Amino acid sequence: MNEDGDLSLKGFSHFLVTVSLMAATVMQSLDMTIANVALPRMQGALAATQDEMGWVLTSYIIAAAIMLPLTGWLAGRFGRKRILLLSILGFTISSALCAASTTLPEIVAFRFLQGASGAALVPLSQAVLFDINPREKHGSAMAVWGIGVTIGPILGPMLGGWLTDDYSWHWVFLINLPVGAMAMLGVAASMPETKNGGRDFDFFGFVLLAVSIGAFQLFLDRGQLKDWFHSTEIVLEAMTSLVALYCFLVHSATIDRPFLRPALFLDRNFVAANLIVFLIGAILFATLALLPPMLQNEMGYPAMRSGFVMAPRGVGSMIGMIVVGRMIGKIESRLIIGFGLLLTAIAQWQMTKFDLMMGEAPVVFTGIVQGLGVGFVMVPLSTMAFDTLPPQLLDEGTTFYNLMRNIGSSIGISVVNALLIRDTQVVHSSLVESVTPFIAQEFTIGSRTFDLGTLQVMASLDRTIGRHSAMIAYLDDFRLMMLVTLAIIPLLAFLRPAAREPEKRRAVSIE
Repeated sequence: MNEDGDLSLKGFSHFLVTVSLMAATVMQSLDMTIANVALPRMQGALAATQDEMGWVLTSYIIAAAIMLPLTGWLAGRFGRKRILLLSILGFTISSALCAASTTLPEIVAFRFLQGASGAALVPLSQAVLFDINPREKHGSAMAVWGIGVTIGPILGPMLGGWLTDDYSWHWVFLINLPVGAMAMLGVAASMPETKNGGRDFDFFGFVLLAVSIGAFQLFLDRGQLKDWFHSTEIVLEAMTSLVALYCFLVHSATIDRPFLRPALFLDRNFVAANLIVFLIGAILFATLALLPPMLQNEMGYPAMRSGFVMAPRGVGSMIGMIVVGRMIGKIESRLIIGFGLLLTAIAQWQMTKFDLMMGEAPVVFTGIVQGLGVGFVMVPLSTMAFDTLPPQLLDEGTTFYNLMRNIGSSIGISVVNALLIRDTQVVHSSLVESVTPFIAQEFTIGSRTFDLGTLQVMASLDRTIGRHSAMIAYLDDFRLMMLVTLAIIPLLAFLRPAAREPEKRRAVSIE
């Protein structure tokens, strides 16, 4: 490793490390969504209720959220290569165990193990790509990394629907086995070991942070199901998260070597980029959470078809990241990010014009435009976040960066789902309050005319009103996300353009 923290990797070794890391990254990000479409089949096979099946998703998210903050310390203590190999091995084995599960407790436990094992894959792959590439190629490296991070959640529903329909739900987990084996062999064969030097472990600080994050994830995942603060469980989870976070902040401010080093938050670009990626995570994953149920429930698309309609969004992201990877260093990064945010806002504005009678073209077109926008944002934002960060803080920095993106996505998904349910009920009540057989003998919605003389027709009318009410609620969510996207643009002023020779990238003392 040279004085700038870059590893000397060239030729085939560089290629093999990059491919192996991206395989592991795609594998982990894919599993965030691939199991969602298989839940109905798994529910029947495991004889579980819908509420119980929610734990198959929740256990994975909570485990990943708890273990993610620990990644930086583990990599510094034991070396990135060793932690990456153990993470890939654990993720692959737990995937096989998930596929072999025959009871609900088994698959919930193995999904927890899967989430805990895979937590380190995304931040460490990002840190390694920074180190094996010189600074002038960081934009291209982040373009490759960004493709892996964003393509997984987008392709997950499509791939999961195909595997579940044509084979069985077990294959949404078994598909990880060859990918994990290939990634593990590639990392073992070509990646050099790195170690930043061990430091004291703030066990109490980690426990406080883990409890806060775990309780917060439970609060978000189960809040809608339990009617939020009308439930004692949700109140306890919210209080536990807040109290643990307060204790963590007080503890970190009163000891010499806290779990998250204060030097991490002295870098202006890093702090600003984390705030922006928090909001971007909410927008990106909230969109991915809204479109599949809109297409399947309101427009009657099968799961596989909805996945294929959404797939061009991933193509747009890949194109955007490849193009912007070549633009880094030639065009001011803040201008690139601002252009990407404008593209994203334009796509969301177009999404506010969706209707139940439209074809597939508007979904495909807006997906491509929004994918391009996200591609233009994520690459320069990731580059600016770490350009001025000392090499000693890179493991912790990438870990915290990904943690903020994940927390943003969790909050975004919970907010849009809560607003969707509330707005659907409000609009439905407003529409049906004047629909009775005594007002008119016929009632027209869109191209359909209903004779209100029979109960069967009234029931059909209610279902139609329900679909229109839900669609209006979806459009309100898209409008909210557009406004949030536009509100991010002024935050770019807090990012500082990278200097030609960033002084803070020197290996300096940060204790």
